Amino acid sequence: MKKNRFSMLALLGIAAITTVFILSCSDDDTPSPTPSPTPSPTPGTTTKNPACFLKDKEKLATIYTMKDLDGTGRLYEVNYTADYKLDEALDANISSAMGLLGFVQHNLYDSVPEPPTNSTLSFLPGCSAFAVPDPQGNSYQMGRNYDFLHRVKISGTDQYAYVPISAFIVRTAPAGKKKSISFVDGLNFGYYQGACNNNTTDLSLLIGLPYAALDGINEDGFAIGVLSLNEAPTMQTDPAKKNINTTVAIRLLLDNASTVDEAIDLLGQYNMRMFNTDDKHNYHYLMADAKGNFAIVEYTRNPSNPSEQFPTRMEVLRHNDTLRCVTNFYVSPTMAGTNDGWGSEHGKTRYWDLRSTLQNHNYALTPEAAMSLLSLVSQERKDNDPTSFTQWSALYNLTNKSVRLALLRDYSKFFDFKVE
Repeated sequence: MKKNRFSMLALLGIAAITTVFILSCSDDDTPSPTPSPTPSPTPGTTTKNPACFLKDKEKLATIYTMKDLDGTGRLYEVNYTADYKLDEALDANISSAMGLLGFVQHNLYDSVPEPPTNSTLSFLPGCSAFAVPDPQGNSYQMGRNYDFLHRVKISGTDQYAYVPISAFIVRTAPAGKKKSISFVDGLNFGYYQGACNNNTTDLSLLIGLPYAALDGINEDGFAIGVLSLNEAPTMQTDPAKKNINTTVAIRLLLDNASTVDEAIDLLGQYNMRMFNTDDKHNYHYLMADAKGNFAIVEYTRNPSNPSEQFPTRMEVLRHNDTLRCVTNFYVSPTMAGTNDGWGSEHGKTRYWDLRSTLQNHNYALTPEAAMSLLSLVSQERKDNDPTSFTQWSALYNLTNKSVRLALLRDYSKFFDFKVE
């Protein structure tokens, strides 16, 4: 890709999971506020990029813990020590990614930028996940591939250009809650490969990293991953409950749930809202814990109300080994006949590879076999298929509270992390 395309992408702000966030302090099309002077990065960090909308020393210290782990601008680690105000986020009735953007800008920024420009990338991710013990029963694992071919339409053409992402490992240790490690697709915030240490791109939006997790594990061995579905978004409307969106829910659970049962109880206390930039995308979760429990959580339509426009029912599917894996269609039989019901081919080949491998190994895999299974269902880059291209493979050891990470289908090189 040519350099000028990268410059354009630096101005994009793609919100966690769904819509558009602002990134830069200024651009060529929209007036921007005059940022306050930004302190120099803490000595020993790996970036000199500005953070124009942050003034608080603790927030800046958090941003400048960022380290480039492999020296390529492809994988960063952030030790998030600032207060990301989860209680306030839960009280904010966040129903969409734009609502989350507003919360980040008005509650975590120290000065508020101009409204974001409506620029988007194609978004139709495909993912695979499974939960399995090792053969000796000494540990429990959750495997997860995050698959998404980020691409942007080239202005004035019908062609698309591939955009390499930056992946973030985010460590959090909120007071009175649980420590965790979570993984974020940096391009959902507009941070492409190398943007965070190019001395130019503004890093302020990294203050929202805790709310952009796609998968993660906490200190008690509870882990969760989110996977996409081609269906109308969930819209629960119980007036007695507050609203929560897809990724705020992940943060809620990583901070508070020790087990799958606790996570399910917490989710049931909120109205789930999974609004995208359109009405064609929904999501489901796979979760597992250090006790060996696992569950798929889906939001489905009420079969007694065939005219229901949006899914409203929370369904929990578990206690059956065939439910140890999931890709990108509904497991629940109540969604048969919908876009991504059992008749859908969205992720079906990957699903049968997962399921047959687990069955052939009596639903128990060594860590080596589990990573090999992630490799088996990983996807090559296909330029005409946005659901292709495995960005990362994460194998969570729920017993040891650790994770082994492979990037871009390179299973000869691993990055190891532990919640501590």
